[in-house]
Amino acid sequence: MRKKYTVKEPFDFSVPPKKPNFFWNGLVRLLAGFQRMSAGGKITKVNCKGLKPPYLILSNHGCMMDFPMLLKGTKPRAVNWVVALDGFVGRQLVSYNIGMICKRKFTNELYTVKHILKILTKDKGIVAIYPEARWSICGVNERLDKALGKLAKTAGCPVVTFIENGNFLYAPQWDAEHRRKIKISATMTQIVTKEEAAEISAEEIQRRIEEKFVFDQYKWQYENKIRIDSLYRANNIHKVLYQCPHCKTEFSTFSKGTEIWCEECGKKWEMDEYGKLHCKNGEDVFSFASDWYRWERENVRKEVREGSYRFEDEARAELIHSAKYGFVDKGKVKFTHGYDGFTMEGVIDGVPVKYNRPPSTTYSCHIEYDFSKRGDCVEFCAPTDTFYVFPLNARNAVTKIHLATEELYDLATENRNKR
Repeated sequence: MRKKYTVKEPFDFSVPPKKPNFFWNGLVRLLAGFQRMSAGGKITKVNCKGLKPPYLILSNHGCMMDFPMLLKGTKPRAVNWVVALDGFVGRQLVSYNIGMICKRKFTNELYTVKHILKILTKDKGIVAIYPEARWSICGVNERLDKALGKLAKTAGCPVVTFIENGNFLYAPQWDAEHRRKIKISATMTQIVTKEEAAEISAEEIQRRIEEKFVFDQYKWQYENKIRIDSLYRANNIHKVLYQCPHCKTEFSTFSKGTEIWCEECGKKWEMDEYGKLHCKNGEDVFSFASDWYRWERENVRKEVREGSYRFEDEARAELIHSAKYGFVDKGKVKFTHGYDGFTMEGVIDGVPVKYNRPPSTTYSCHIEYDFSKRGDCVEFCAPTDTFYVFPLNARNAVTKIHLATEELYDLATENRNKR
């Protein structure tokens, strides 16, 4: 007997996803059509002739416009989506009926795999995944789960990539409230056919996926002369570009409008209408924000390898309690990040708790900038709970935490392989 969806506390991940029926598929597509009116652009299809369900479609993720754009590419078929836990908060019944599959970010959950395989192998449907599992931070590709190839191989179905350009530039997460005037385009490519899925290895499928997930939206904008005349095109970009490339001071940058500057050394940059950076009182170091971001990553990698990385701060913890009650404030905790991984400890609901996630279990992490106007935060997943942790004293720290998480994972993996 099919297990029915009910509002439970905590979330019941065992509930099988529902394939959207004619009504829900039609309603979602109607609403998506209205959304695309503001920024929806051309979709170019490559090697998609004769493509039909079941198939796995993988998309990059820059803003909420990604959903209606992907629906345009898969028209008129119904789609099941892998969606983070917070996507069910306050709209659980709708989320279930439109085909969402609930998941905690950056955790290994057998139920999620089971549900995906059911849709692809039994229901003969389409499953959409945003495999970077986070918003784009600086318009460049982030690392992917290494099990995607294995998942596709097990399903034995075609693999399609849906790579958008302009989605990040339209509404970057560090300033999503000021939307830019730009048309979002996408290239939809079948990179693995049904026949190939049966013949080639999981490693080859993974290689093809990762090959397609390489992009730099700032350079794409400049090379294609995409003009963005928004007066907010660099507003809050210091959330990502937290380290000054001139004096090397961390967390000294600020930004507003089209400018970014360092409070420590006084250097100032302006982002022009084509996404290029110009130093207004000195020599240019980086022409694009994406190169600046990569430089920060290199610096964090060096710090981790030298053994000097550590983050510690008092933080406010919010627990995603249930789809019905959403986020519940659980008070203040001590939040640390280092060579032991993420640790959160404090008194929650009158009980002393200490949660730890070792570096080897977390290949990346999900961060948010000024989440729902409540501050920057890091998502922390305990065995059966999901917390959003908001540092209270450290300024502009979450981007570095994100970068350090990946570097600590790499180091832990290398050390494990040496044993």
